[in-house]
Amino acid sequence: MKKVALVGCGRISKRHIDAIKANDGIRITQVCDIKEDRAKSTASTLGVPWTTDYKTLKNADIAAVLTPSGLHPRHAAEIAETTDIPYILVEKPISLTLREAYELYSRVEKASKKLLPLYQNRYNPLVAFIKNVIDSGKLGKIYQFVCNIFWNRDDSYFKNDWHGTLELDGGVLYTQASHYVDMVHFLFGELEDGKGIGGTLRKFEVFDTISTVCKFKNGIVGTINATVSTYKKNYLTEFTMIAEKGTIRLSGTNLNTIDYWDVESMEKPQMDFTLDHVYGKGHDTLYKYIVEEKWEMFPDKTDVLSGIRLMEKLSY
Repeated sequence: MKKVALVGCGRISKRHIDAIKANDGIRITQVCDIKEDRAKSTASTLGVPWTTDYKTLKNADIAAVLTPSGLHPRHAAEIAETTDIPYILVEKPISLTLREAYELYSRVEKASKKLLPLYQNRYNPLVAFIKNVIDSGKLGKIYQFVCNIFWNRDDSYFKNDWHGTLELDGGVLYTQASHYVDMVHFLFGELEDGKGIGGTLRKFEVFDTISTVCKFKNGIVGTINATVSTYKKNYLTEFTMIAEKGTIRLSGTNLNTIDYWDVESMEKPQMDFTLDHVYGKGHDTLYKYIVEEKWEMFPDKTDVLSGIRLMEKLSY
């Protein structure tokens, strides 16, 4: 039975709790949050011990770091250095800068621990299917893509003590759109060149709206556009890909719907890609890999650093 210590009991912790409950062979044994009331409440619901100091965690196989984005590298590194927990699972992004990412890996490796970066959108069924189609060569050469994330986060969302801050948030690409940026990196590989032009339409320290242009080392070009200032509610998540032997357009929550499919000698798939909530099923899959000790299913160091490099290039 794998034992998990949750570090951070905020918004995303509910998804982790549900994903762990969905898997046999794994359970939460303790929780930690700097806010005592939140730690107590989560612990009471789960029937486990709580603490406000992650350095005191013990007797767990995995620490799941679910704290604000800008704190991920410090928390993950210090857990690796000060506890006996061998595996450190870190929510996206593992850091807001490439320098911090290198330092995090160095400290975790020096402590003889293993970092498990969590990019769950890669494991949603349709994203995984498209990756397989690309890798099979059935689309021929990929020419171009467009990825749009037009969402709404109202002012109440940013009343949280870290959203919208330079130190802890990083901006729309790092927070709301990060899994789609990672998807583009997952599908197309390493960035050759890129630029982002962003703006703060409200009084935040980071971009809440950005348009980027990218060129990858394999010659693929494209754009990523993201905002959290869409009127009233989330409007659109879409991804269009133009290739030598086909055109594909995806949309829907977590890109779980095929809107357009015209691929040479390949019928539109009839699989059910329905997702039951905004986060998809990727967390469930990753905890299944933990139970099965399939550590190779998590992105490796080279992959993660390449993705952070892409994010940093487009954001600053």
